[in-house]
Amino acid sequence: MPAVNKPLHQKGDYLVDYEEKVFPDVKAEPGEKALVTFHTVAFEGSIGFVNLLQATRLQRKGFDTSVLLYGPGVTLGLQRGFPTLGDEAFPGHLNFNKQLVKFMEEGGKVYACRFALQALYGHGEASLIEGIRPINPLDVLDLQLLHRKENALIIHTWTV
Repeated sequence: MPAVNKPLHQKGDYLVDYEEKVFPDVKAEPGEKALVTFHTVAFEGSIGFVNLLQATRLQRKGFDTSVLLYGPGVTLGLQRGFPTLGDEAFPGHLNFNKQLVKFMEEGGKVYACRFALQALYGHGEASLIEGIRPINPLDVLDLQLLHRKENALIIHTWTV
């Protein structure tokens, strides 16, 4: 059997060229909008958190950015904690909460479907993170259509 004679990687080593950027850093033109939709369950994969980071990055690039939580996506916007609301039971437990709050503090708008909130997940509006705007289920499609009419960038986050 061949022997591997390479030293172990050490803390602080680089494994890839993280400095090379292939594409230009695109910024929004005045008035450009973006919408990121979430039809995904909190903590059932990385896509919900990754696209919250993308929404924040779009906001920082100058896009007037909105997030839409509908269907299981409303679970991203619920207050959580253990043993009490706001207590982080383990590192990363409140990552959705913290990222949504940061996004809103930086000017992003977050909407949550009232139908999914109550009928599907048994929560009231008081369960939402402060700053999230509950909307009528009929507004879910209209919000997307309004963004389409305005030639907004739309990223759909959907998992089953």
